Amino acid sequence: MGFGKEIRWYSPDPRAILPLEGFHAPKSLAQTCRSGKYEIRIDTAFRQVMLACADRSDGTWITPAVLEAYCRLHASRLAHSVEAWQAGALAGGLYGVSLGGAFFGESMFHRARDASKVALVALVERMKSRNFVLLDVQFTTPHLEQFGVVEIPRDEYLQRLNAALTRDCRFTD
Repeated sequence: MGFGKEIRWYSPDPRAILPLEGFHAPKSLAQTCRSGKYEIRIDTAFRQVMLACADRSDGTWITPAVLEAYCRLHASRLAHSVEAWQAGALAGGLYGVSLGGAFFGESMFHRARDASKVALVALVERMKSRNFVLLDVQFTTPHLEQFGVVEIPRDEYLQRLNAALTRDCRFTD
């Protein structure tokens, strides 16, 4: 980042989370996940996932400075992508940051039907299998409502975050 450029950090109150124990995948999506239509990969196309997330007709907060900062976090094994591939092409995915037992989801995209949703289901399954306890999604969206997103006050969020940060969880081996 050059002089005068800053990346702002937001802490909404209330904060939206996807409770892992209450995560709900609609029946048709669960069938799509089981069908093998998409191959799930982890961290094989991090930059491409970010660029796809930034490619929005309504604009994006993912500036070149943000892209480079997250790519540095990825190189440090703190930022990760969950990717849905179809016929050898990146069809959808998401990325975020992993600290302790928390994953901070940043953005997701899809080029094929349900691809980002399949990536989200894979993320939750991975988090559960590795004993993560907090999936932070920042804001409630209509897209996330179908999965059981809840909003919690900042004080409760900070308590959950502090507890999650004490855990020794690994997103990748």
